[in-house]
Amino acid sequence: MVRRIVCRMLGDCADAADCFQEVFLAAWKFSGKTVVANWSSLLKKLATTKAIDGLRNRIRRRIFVPFDPADETHGRAGRQTDPAGQFQAGELAQRLRLAIADLPPSQAEVFCLRHLEDLTYDQIADELGLTTNAVGVLLNKARRRLCKTMETSVV
Repeated sequence: MVRRIVCRMLGDCADAADCFQEVFLAAWKFSGKTVVANWSSLLKKLATTKAIDGLRNRIRRRIFVPFDPADETHGRAGRQTDPAGQFQAGELAQRLRLAIADLPPSQAEVFCLRHLEDLTYDQIADELGLTTNAVGVLLNKARRRLCKTMETSVV
């Protein structure tokens, strides 16, 4: 689960491997201070947060991961047979990653849990300690901002 989250969000095997380790290190440190009631929720939250941090670090360092159609971490983009379609899907995935990294943390987290992990509003609310209405508001704000960013970033 953690690997899937970080690979989808980062799109790069090396970055995902580093992030994977950071997630489990953070979980281990957290469990030393507090009793963990739900490991799955903790790991999802940490994976999402650490991957978003990784995207933000990439932007600060101006490091952009080139699209490699053979790289399985690109998900559906890597399974296309059309080279032009592969390139377009990779470019779109990269733009989306950058746009997600530009979202406020709570919006990015809610968006990723909903659309990358396919959690329901209620599940996200439980994971993040929010109300279902708050999840809906954050998700709506995230979608609007992403749409605006994606429209303006078209070259």
